[in-house]
Amino acid sequence: MKKIVLVHGIIAGLIVGLWIVVIVSVKSPGGLENGMFYGYASMLLAFSMIFVAVKKYRDQQSGGVISFGKAFRIGLYITLIASTIYVLAWLFSFYNFIPDYLEKYTAMEIEKMRLAHASQAAIDAEAAKMKSFGEMYKNPFFNAMMTYAEILPVGLLVSLICAFILKRKPTSQAVGAA
Repeated sequence: MKKIVLVHGIIAGLIVGLWIVVIVSVKSPGGLENGMFYGYASMLLAFSMIFVAVKKYRDQQSGGVISFGKAFRIGLYITLIASTIYVLAWLFSFYNFIPDYLEKYTAMEIEKMRLAHASQAAIDAEAAKMKSFGEMYKNPFFNAMMTYAEILPVGLLVSLICAFILKRKPTSQAVGAA
């Protein structure tokens, strides 16, 4: 199980980690607005490795049988490996290549509010909130925790779905023969 988890976790991590490098180096199509869509799409693509790994383990190493719990654990471990690679790639990119990311994001959000004819008081309140968040985000620990909060729920959801789909109990013939 360890080899399957490591291999598929690293592949998933490389998919999401490389996505960050691509976003930072060539900028996402559509800029910041579409970056979130493409980012979550890359997470789903990466976490497809969970399905592959659980099915491979079930069919090749577990005699075609796997419990929900075991399948979920495989997905969880892959999620943790891929998420850690994602967080490290983000921290490296953020601090080395896009330290002004939050300023650009804040400007985009404020512009959206202006175009939606928000009141100046609402715009000022949002700007103050974003500035406060930006100060906290400069802390690498806080930054890492916020980045984990982006990717972990996606991996956990995919792990649950895969575990539910791929679980397979022993057939009554196999139980009687044992």
